[in-house]
Order: sequence, then C-alpha cells, then structure tokens
Amino acid sequence: MKHLNLKIILSFLGLTSMLNGLFMLAAVPFSIYYNETERWGILNAGLTTIIIGFLLWFLNRNAKKNLQKKEGYLIVTLGWLMLTFTGTLPYVFTGAIPSYTNAFFETISGYSTTGSSILTDIESMSKGILFWRSATHWIGGMGIIVLTVAILPLLGIGGMQLFMAEAPGPSADKMHPRITETAKRLWLIYFILTITEFFLLKIAGMTWFDAINHAMATMSTGGFSTKNASVAYWNGAPIIQYIITLFMFIAGANFVLTYFALKGKIRKVFNSEEFKYYFFGVIGLTLLISFLVVNYQDPNLVTTINHPKPWGETESAFRHAAFQVTSILTTTGFVSADFTMWNSFATMLMFSLFFIGGSAGSTSGGIKIVRHIIMIKNSFFEFKKLLHPNAIIPVRYDGIGVPKNIIYNILAFFILYMLIFIVSSIILTFFGLDFESAFGAAASSLGNIGPALGSVSPVDNYAHLSISAKWFCSFLMLIGRLELFTVLILLTPFFWKKN
Repeated sequence: MKHLNLKIILSFLGLTSMLNGLFMLAAVPFSIYYNETERWGILNAGLTTIIIGFLLWFLNRNAKKNLQKKEGYLIVTLGWLMLTFTGTLPYVFTGAIPSYTNAFFETISGYSTTGSSILTDIESMSKGILFWRSATHWIGGMGIIVLTVAILPLLGIGGMQLFMAEAPGPSADKMHPRITETAKRLWLIYFILTITEFFLLKIAGMTWFDAINHAMATMSTGGFSTKNASVAYWNGAPIIQYIITLFMFIAGANFVLTYFALKGKIRKVFNSEEFKYYFFGVIGLTLLISFLVVNYQDPNLVTTINHPKPWGETESAFRHAAFQVTSILTTTGFVSADFTMWNSFATMLMFSLFFIGGSAGSTSGGIKIVRHIIMIKNSFFEFKKLLHPNAIIPVRYDGIGVPKNIIYNILAFFILYMLIFIVSSIILTFFGLDFESAFGAAASSLGNIGPALGSVSPVDNYAHLSISAKWFCSFLMLIGRLELFTVLILLTPFFWKKN
C-alpha cells in the first residue's frame, strides 16, 4: 500500500465543511423572521465553517483523484467527524448549549440521526437553533443514503452489495458513473418526500415551522422534535401522527425500491424479500401490540404522554402501536406514547426492535432487516448440511445465491455488534447508569434510535449522564451510523502499516 493521499482527504473535508456552512446559513432567515438575537451567532458559525472548508479545499485542490480503500475509510469517518465538530459551532457561538460536551453530543446525535437529546426544555430554544438542530438530521440522512448505496459497497462493507444488481461489479470504474446518477436521483426523492410531508403536516394542522422541522426529522429517521413531548404533543390530532407514521415507514424502506415505486415498477418492490419482511413485520407487530395494550394493559399505567385518547381505546391503541413500532423499527425515535409504561411483554417486544433496524439503503440505523434474513437462512442452510453434508445448497436472497464473503461479512457484523452492545452496557454501568438504563442507552446509541429504557426512557433525556458517558455514547452513535467496520478498522494497527 502506498502512502496515504492526505491531500484528497483534506480536500474532501473542505468540501464537506463548506456545504455544512451553507446549511447553517439557511437557519439565519428563521432567526431573522422571529427577530432573535441568535442570528448573529448562527451567521458567524456558518461563515467560520465555510472559511475553514474553503482553506482546506483551496490548499489541497490539486490533489490526485485516485482513491484507495484506506483513503475511503478515512474520508467516511473523518467526514462525519468534520460535520460534527463544525456543526457544534451554532450551539457554541449562540450560547444555546454552553457545555461543549453537550453541544457535541447533541450535534452527533443529529448527524447520526439518533435523536437522543440533552435539552431539558426544547420549546425555550430559539427557532433558528431548532431549525439547525433538525437540519443536522436532514444532512446526516442525505449523507447516509449516498454512503450506503455508493461508498460502502466499494469498501466491501454493508448489506447494500445485495442491491447492486443494477450496477454489477465491485470495481470503482464500473460503478462511478452510476454512483453519481444514483446519488442525484436518491437526493431528489429524499427532497421531494420531505417537501410532500411538510405540506401534508401543514394541512393537517401543524404550524409551518413545526411541519418543516418534523418533515426533516422524519425522512432522515432522526427524531428531533420542536416540542418537549415530541409527537405526543399532537395526540389530540391523530391525522398528524398517521402522516408521520406513513413517512417513517417510507424512510425506513430501501430508497432504491422507493425509486422503483415512483417509476411505477411496483412489482420490483413487492418482489424484494426485505420489503416483504419489513411490510408484514410492521403490520403484524402493530396488531399484536395493539391487542396487548387493549386487553392486557394495567389501567393504572397511562399509554399516552400528555393528552387523552380522542377516538376511543381501540383506535388509540392501534395508532400508538403503529407509531411506536414504526418509530423504533426505523430507528426514528419519535414518541407518541411511553412504551415503557405498557405491559411487560409489549415493552420487551419494543426493546427487541432496537436490534432489528430498517432496510438496507434507507436512512434508518441498526443491524438492518436484510442481515437478519441472511443469518436466518444461513442457519437453516447449516441444519441441512448436517443431514446432507455433500449437498450443494446455496443461501438464496431474492432468488440469487449469496456469495460466501457476504455471508461471512454479515455474521462478523452481527457478532461484533452484539459484543459491542454487551461491553458498552458494562462500561455505562461503570459511568454511573443503572442496569436497565445502561442496556437501553447502549442499544439506543449503537442502533441510532433515541429513546430507550430506565432513566433514558421516552419521557426522559440524556442530560443527566456524566461527561464520560456522553462522550462514550457519542462514540457509539458514530460507529453505529457508519456500520461499525468503517470506524473500527481505523483503530487497528495493520490499517496504518505501510505495505
């Protein structure tokens, strides 16, 4: 391996920073409209970020364009860190979040589309800051689409290799032109869906400011809300929650399949094994949890946060079950009800969804449904081999044999994911969290979910965590968002060896 091409890495970080700064400036008009003094802090943060980015790009603009795998790993990880470090500036410059630890936690929670928050009174924050907070979700969600569809398959990471039939071959020269076109189309879909949800939420009764913020947070599967009670604030307006549920479901589906659906190729969508598991899984779990809440709920425990049930018990149970199942499965993390106050079986079902995740090629986090499908199929394959050791029985996905290297990659990912979860839970107890809260915070941070269990339940937040715990959870959010291997490989000694 040749020396690292540091110039192309720094050039990319510069472009990332400049784009980030432009998004910051988009928050300034909101502060001006609402006559907020924070507009100067946001403006200065945006200009500072653009200048930093311009200098990095200008000084390295003549970098050679050939990109090796090592540079690819560094660009992905350092790019996300660059977004986070510059993304803290609006919070710091305005004084909205004085503690840098808290500002970093809130920012990486935004870009990783986790949605965990240290803010104890969201509604007291300025509109410009709230818009920027939601924008970090939208930027992170848009970035993860390109990452999972275009970059990770080139690095041999992630389940998206299974969806590259439209762009065969792992080599960069075959995929590069198609990557550009794919990225443009997916960004356009992402933008159109965000605008569509915005208009529907506005029509349904949200203010235009709440509508744009929740549309950005939904399509990115982020979960930051402009209200302290999250989407439970609109428990008296069921149509709003149904709209958000629908768009969370869309955001948790493979965006490549969404593209096919918009082109009228519906058969391609329903021929996808992952989509069928996703679709029927959401319906089945919604019906099951609705049944449990209606028939086995302790009447002394409330199922909503701050509003009465408006359409009767059955409709309310169905709506909250559908909303929370979709929210957790897609790792959005919006809250319409405190699922930790449901009966124990329903709560455990909800916690199990922390380890499922949405579809590959979506903005959701977690392990991803496709990995579970392949692992289950491979398990049955091993059973068959015990009975027929000489038989050639391939693991098939969507009717195509899955290469062994992808199966090994998925198994390694799952083992590593669960190992990190267990070790992280232990570490968080060392940082002062109780057993239940540590399990919840570790699973939530690693899966980019947001609400969890114990002291970080849907009605609580992460403000009470120690400084060490916040930095550790920030690290979990990063590695969870970037599919583990992308970040962890940088911590291995052989990555830095010259060979």
